[in-house]
Amino acid sequence: MYFVGTGKQPFSDCAHDQYLAINICNGIRPEVNEPEIPKCYSELMKNCWDSNPDNRPKIAEILELIDLFFYSYKYDKFAFKRIVKVKKEQQHYEIEKQFKEAEEYRKSHLTPFDESKRLTTHPQAFYTSRLLNPFTKDLPKDDNIGNNSVEVIDFTNDE
Repeated sequence: MYFVGTGKQPFSDCAHDQYLAINICNGIRPEVNEPEIPKCYSELMKNCWDSNPDNRPKIAEILELIDLFFYSYKYDKFAFKRIVKVKKEQQHYEIEKQFKEAEEYRKSHLTPFDESKRLTTHPQAFYTSRLLNPFTKDLPKDDNIGNNSVEVIDFTNDE
């Protein structure tokens, strides 16, 4: 979500190592420049980053918000009224305003590409497959693992 909103790799200024993994588990998150991201998108992203999974939005909420973002950004009055309930119409106008303001901010702050001014990325800020054991040995244990119930749905049954 961060890359989609900013076009930048999160934590590009530091090594992607066990220390970053521990810092993320301890709550560090990438900085978000509010003017370049619509506030509603930024809030959803931050809610998804909550360290407590119970505080994160459910998939139905995320889908509803993304639909609202999409139809607010690509506004089609007739499609919008069919899809979104009337009580959400005011929320739609606020979201539409936030997306337009963020877009205007981005356009006004575009600069010609200059190789010498390119953001530098830390040489170890890259993703690669690697064992997590060395990274996770210092992480706190989650005592709630296994306490969550999961419903298994059999999709192979035709009934």
